[in-house]
Parts: sequence; structure tokens; C-alpha cells
Amino acid sequence: MELSSVDITILFFLISSLSAYFVLFRLGQHKDSGHGFKTVPLLGSLPYYLRNRHRFLDWVTETLANTPSNTSAFLIPGNTHGVLTANQQVVEYVLKTNFEDYPKGSYFFNTKSLRNFLIESVATELKSRLIPLMESATKNGIVLDIQDILERFAFDNICKLSFNVDPCCLGGANSAGGEFMEAFDEAAFLSFGRYLSSSILVAIKKFLDVGSEKKLRKSIAIVHDFADKIIRKRIEEKRKVVVSEDEDLLSRFMGQNEASSQYLRDIVISFILAGRDTTSSALTWFFWLLSSHPNVEKTILQELSEIRSRNGKSIGEIYTFDELRDMHYLHASLTESMRLYPPVPVDSKTCSKDDILPDGTPVHKGWFISYFAYSMGRMESIWGKDCCEYKPERWIEDGVFKPESSFKYPVFHAGPRICLGKDMAYIQMKSLAASVLERFDLNVMVEKDKPPEGLLCLTLIMKGGLQVGVKEREAHL
Repeated sequence: MELSSVDITILFFLISSLSAYFVLFRLGQHKDSGHGFKTVPLLGSLPYYLRNRHRFLDWVTETLANTPSNTSAFLIPGNTHGVLTANQQVVEYVLKTNFEDYPKGSYFFNTKSLRNFLIESVATELKSRLIPLMESATKNGIVLDIQDILERFAFDNICKLSFNVDPCCLGGANSAGGEFMEAFDEAAFLSFGRYLSSSILVAIKKFLDVGSEKKLRKSIAIVHDFADKIIRKRIEEKRKVVVSEDEDLLSRFMGQNEASSQYLRDIVISFILAGRDTTSSALTWFFWLLSSHPNVEKTILQELSEIRSRNGKSIGEIYTFDELRDMHYLHASLTESMRLYPPVPVDSKTCSKDDILPDGTPVHKGWFISYFAYSMGRMESIWGKDCCEYKPERWIEDGVFKPESSFKYPVFHAGPRICLGKDMAYIQMKSLAASVLERFDLNVMVEKDKPPEGLLCLTLIMKGGLQVGVKEREAHL
């Protein structure tokens, strides 16, 4: 997370009176137990975070891997105290065993009834926008940023699922939808910045209405205005006894109770946040991994060929739900990709009262506890010596996908709070991946054997995107 000039000015003001710290730090007079995050007087782990903020996830992973229980306290100024963990038992304790003390609101709805609506929406977006766009790139030799395209594809789909409104971000025809998407992106990025900032720094910038807090306020206003207009229109239609057969999320919540417009807005925006960046992030890293694992791509194509042959389907026809469910190896390949590059690499809860974690780590009331799915995917103690290798086969048994415990693999959360949109995410990812892979050969333009740099927001995205050349796939299998 880069600091702006305003951030730097305020931060300098806050710590200038503590100049004696620098002497202590330079002399190495810091608290170091040999395990966990190092601290210094008054500033806790802040200096080490600033030094490693450009590689935050890898820094956390290395630190937790060298901690006996893969769990450590993390302290920075401004009463920002918490615990970071990559311990499977701790994750199960927080998300299941003692989840009442680590609250988080949940919304429940019938995801099965939304499934057909989603499949139709994805099919339309594939046929009318994504495939034609890639065909055009093939004919004209255009290099595409596949990450940007996936983000726009997912944003159109999730908005249709949430509002039944098409922002046309992939089609590029709706300026209002484009503004909504840009504001949504910025709000998500800046909101996560708060997680990595001192609460004192955030409070000062918010009070003065400067820097990132000013940008955040403006972005949120655009997002709220876009959503409010749609909700007000739908409420007015309901008052006029206009019968709506819409199957979108907003219609379902409006049909269940007399919820306020603000409540409806918050639910739908939360759903967009959960469903948009996650699928585009997962698919971007998936396509990058395939570029260096041609054997995996070949096996996926073999599976698709067998499913088409079995069901009398030609390339270009959209797969049904049952056909998608038969794609065990593609499912495993996507799952393995998310093990190494989880769309949401870190998730946090707040402790409601003093507690002791299973490994003996104390957590005080008001502290946050963050579990790092990114780090857990790289823990030898969880996945074995080949934990850093991309091996979809680890998920296959007798040709069938075999899931692991959600506490071992908390990519979709776990326990009572397991992600309600998990099945829908796989529907969208498998539909898109299958349609793209069987038609096109993607030439990923990155340096070999060097992972792209991840940019940590609310989701894990690639810094600078993922540039690909596109050509029609030759006849295969």
C-alpha cells in the first residue's frame, strides 16, 4: 500500500516527537523473542510493516512459518492490536467452535434459486461480449489485459444478479456503469488501506477530510448514489403494485420484508463486493498458472472434449449446470490455483471479549484476529513439502474432485459463515474458463519463472494486470 504525500506528512507529524525511537531502533534495542513479529518501544511492529508493506503477504507468511504455532500478536500505534494466524486449529476455533465471540453479520437467501438466473446471465455475457471481444483480438493481433476484461465481465454479471441492471462495463457503452465500477474499485482499495494504517492516522485524515479519506468519501458517495437510484425506482414500482418477475437479489430481499432502502443498499453492495473481484482475481491467477503448466491445460482440454462428446455438444455451445458439475479436473485446477493465490488472502474478525486461542495465544476484547488463507496455502505443516507447487492432482481421487476441510482451505471461509456464493462462483469461473480455453490459446506475456507482483486490496490482484496475446486454438483431442 503506497503512502500519499498527505499520509507521509501526517505520519511524520505523529512520530516526530518520538525521535528517540530511531536511536533505539538503529542500535537494535528492540523486543525480539525470536518468534513472531518484532516490536520496538512505542511503535510496536509499525517500522517493520513499513519496511515490508510492498511484500506484506510474503512477509506475514515468512514470519508465521517461523513461529511455532503459526500465530503471532501484531501491534501498531493507535490501539491497533490483534493476532495474525495461519493455524488450522485456530481458524476452526474462531470460525466454528467459538464463533459467537468473533461476530460477523450474515445474510441468508436461497442460492439454488439464483443458480439458473446466474447461468443465463453468464451465457449471455460470454456469447454477446467476451467471446466476440477475444475473436476480434485474434483477428487484429491485439494484446489484451485479461485481468481488466475479467473484472469487467464479473462486474456486469454481479450487477445483473444483484440489481438486474446491466452496467455494460465489458461492452463499454454505459458511462454511468463505468463510473460506478471505477468508484467501487477505488472505495474497495482505500477501505483496505485502513486495515494497514494506524487508526490515529485514519482518524486525523477523516477529520481533516484530506488524502485517502477524502477520496474514499467521494467514491462511496458515487457508489451509494448509483445504488440508491435503482432501489428508489424499484420501491416506487412496488408501491404502484407493479408485479415484477425479476429474479435478482434486490427483488428477493424486497419481497421478504419491508426493509429500509439503506439496508437494501448495504446488502446488495456487500454482495457485489463479495462476488465481483473474487472471481476475476481467481481466474487471472489461474490463467497465469496455466501458462507455465501446459500439462494441466492439456488435461483440462481432454476433460472438456470428453464431456462434449458424451453430451453431443459442439465447441461454442454453453455448458449446462450438470455438465459443469462433471468438470472435476477443471474444478481441481481452479481450487488449487486459489490455494496458492486466494482471491481474499486475509480475513478478519473482532474479538468481543477476552479469550485464549487453542495454541495459547491471548486475544483481548476489541482486538482483531486475522487468518491468512494466502499463508496457510504455503504452510508445509498443512500441505506437505510440495505446498508451494501447483498440483491440481492433490484434489483428485479416482477421477473425482475430493474437497478438503474448509478450515484447512478457508478460501470460502468456514463454519456457520461459509460463503453462500461459493457454488455460484464456481459456476461463473468454470463456465468462463471452459469457454475461453477450448476456443483460444493465450500467450501470457510475463517473465518466465517469476511470479507477477500481487497488489493487496480487498482481493489479491496483479499489479499492472496480465497482458496476453490471443489466437484461435488449433484442433485438439
